[in-house]
Amino acid sequence: MEESSTRSEDMKNTEKKKRKEEEEEQEEEVFSFSKKAAEEEEEDEDQSDSEDSVFSGLEDSGSDSEDDEDEEEGEEGGSHDEDDDDDDDDDVKAEPQQTQKKKKKKKKQEVIKAAEEEKKDEYEHDSSDEEDIRNTVGNIPMEWYKDFPHIGYDLDGKKIFKPIRNKDELDDFLDKMENPDYWRTVHDKQTGSDITLSDEQVELVNRLQRGQFGDVNFNEYQPSVDFFSKDVMIHPVTNRPADKRSFIPSLIEKEKVSKLVHAIKMGWIKPRRKEDDSKGRYYDLWANEDSSILARHRMHLPAPKTPLPGHQESYNPPPEYLFTDEERALWEQQDPIDRKLPFVPQRFSSLRQVPAFPRFIHERFERCLDLYLCPRQRKMRVNVNPEDLIPNLPKPKDLQPFPTTQSLVYRGHSGLVRSISVSPSGQWLASGSDDGSIRFWEVCSSRCMKTVQVGGAVKSVTWNPNPSVCLLAVALDSVVLILSPCLADRQVVSASERLLIGQQEADTTEGAGPVTWSETEGEELNQGIRLKIQHPKAVHQVQWHAKGDYLASVMPDHSSHLQVFIHQMSKRRSQNPFRKNKGLVQCVSFHPIRPYFFVATQRSVRIYNLVKQEMTKKLQANSKWISSMAVHPGGDHVICGSYDCRLSWFDLDLSTKPYKMLRHHKKAVRAVAFHRLYPLFASASDDGSVIVCHGTVYNDLLQNPLIVPVKVLKGHVMTHDLGVLDVTFHPTQPWIFSSGSDATIRLFT
Repeated sequence: MEESSTRSEDMKNTEKKKRKEEEEEQEEEVFSFSKKAAEEEEEDEDQSDSEDSVFSGLEDSGSDSEDDEDEEEGEEGGSHDEDDDDDDDDDVKAEPQQTQKKKKKKKKQEVIKAAEEEKKDEYEHDSSDEEDIRNTVGNIPMEWYKDFPHIGYDLDGKKIFKPIRNKDELDDFLDKMENPDYWRTVHDKQTGSDITLSDEQVELVNRLQRGQFGDVNFNEYQPSVDFFSKDVMIHPVTNRPADKRSFIPSLIEKEKVSKLVHAIKMGWIKPRRKEDDSKGRYYDLWANEDSSILARHRMHLPAPKTPLPGHQESYNPPPEYLFTDEERALWEQQDPIDRKLPFVPQRFSSLRQVPAFPRFIHERFERCLDLYLCPRQRKMRVNVNPEDLIPNLPKPKDLQPFPTTQSLVYRGHSGLVRSISVSPSGQWLASGSDDGSIRFWEVCSSRCMKTVQVGGAVKSVTWNPNPSVCLLAVALDSVVLILSPCLADRQVVSASERLLIGQQEADTTEGAGPVTWSETEGEELNQGIRLKIQHPKAVHQVQWHAKGDYLASVMPDHSSHLQVFIHQMSKRRSQNPFRKNKGLVQCVSFHPIRPYFFVATQRSVRIYNLVKQEMTKKLQANSKWISSMAVHPGGDHVICGSYDCRLSWFDLDLSTKPYKMLRHHKKAVRAVAFHRLYPLFASASDDGSVIVCHGTVYNDLLQNPLIVPVKVLKGHVMTHDLGVLDVTFHPTQPWIFSSGSDATIRLFT
């Protein structure tokens, strides 16, 4: 019994020693194999980096063939090893050496299989977004690409194009009926393709929809492990020393890097270069516009340049730029906005003594703030040929006849000739001057036929437009004189005398109003003065009606409503048509055909209907002070001259505002006139010129009048800053008369 027990103990000890030896051998084989496998992996990676690598011819160590032989031997003896593991202790002791080798090979085979499983690619099942997504546009709405043929860009920056043909409803329905995987097919908006989900992905979606964890093996109820205790520990958790490989450079990595460097130098590997986008990301806001990125913008407005420093900014300015005590006190009293200079000029002996400018940063900040906040407007320059802007007007030669040259000069007055008028026959010309005389001239010969002294400055003279009588109305201070110059046929003179004698019968009908009628006697009667109409104020203008029975007189006065009177010659009756006047009346005129009355104030022209006794229209002249007015013979057009050098043409059927504004004169416009027969009108100004214009009025209401300046007539000499004072046309010929401050009357033909 004792021998058997000692024997069994010896067998157990022997078995323990063998097991220890086998375990040590297995560990050595595992470490040597893993090291060998790592070396083989690195060699494979090195060779796979470049197909044309010069290191592709490296020879193997030959360990693979030995492993293969060991694997074959292990397969042959595999069945015996399984039986041997179940033997008793007695069989172990009697095992031959060959059986032990087979066991070792079997163990080695298992280790190889385990190493192969570990050798699998660790990124095979990686599902990170950076690896899977091929479209690199980022997290943006894909609707931005709906108008483009591509849907994004890949890692190399190339466009990912959409499918040529998109699915419609019919294709979707057929796919739904025929495709068994339709229910697990998802459309990827980023790549524009359809993706079929695997079973694992479907299970993952279902788990997430049920509110469970995505990982099947995750246990949400596992106990928490306290890795750290509340007790402060002196020594670290582990005292394991650092590995030797942590501070020794790896020779394998060095060899691999040298291979890659050599391949890059030889051009076998071309690494992807990242474009440096920092140049386009940042730019200098106040840099040169040519090199700035802002210059590429279409509507970019360059910042205005700061003015260059002058003599005031110098450290040693000239003496005239330095402030005196009075200037410095005035500068200190002014507001910073009102100061011409934001600093006081100072003088220093050298540049070293100049101190730093204390408001430099403040001024830079204010300039940047102004450039940032101040809106700037771009002025679009249009390259237009200047000739295209000029309207296509007919040539003046095609618009003849019109007056072009000075033919006669009527001399005899010694003062300003303020007013002239031509008789209806066109044979006689009457003129009134500041020298207190009225002269009657023969038009063709410029001979003075008669002179009437009235004893005061004559403001206005007007012939009666009725050719059957020969009468002249004269405005003198506060009196209107009716003259019969006897410069006509005997029948016309006798008709005028009978008219004046017949008016005496109506003398009893006059009332005691602000205007009084009286007859002349003695010397005045011999000179041809027949009637006197006394007004309460000074009369500046007289105007006849077209039929010759009514006469209007104007007395400009702000303080009174008695500014306009209308006198009837046949009844010797005067009336004030307005209860109150809106503005200072400048001039009046009768409509040539209809019962309309034009009253021009400083800013506007009012048109009154004499039959209905109401105002029908108000014309806005768009000028500061109207000086004169003339009505077209047709009655539908009016021109107004003003003291601010403008001439306004009104189309009464078109608008209440001017149809044309002519700014041809350089000084105040004193008088305007229309021709009775020819399409001509003229304006006289203080600049000593008379401008004749062609104004064609068409019968077609849809066609606008044609206004063409044709001639500038000069000849008058400016006296006392006055030029041409009055202008009028000949009733039948294309001639024009003008009177000026040089006491002359000129005829242009």
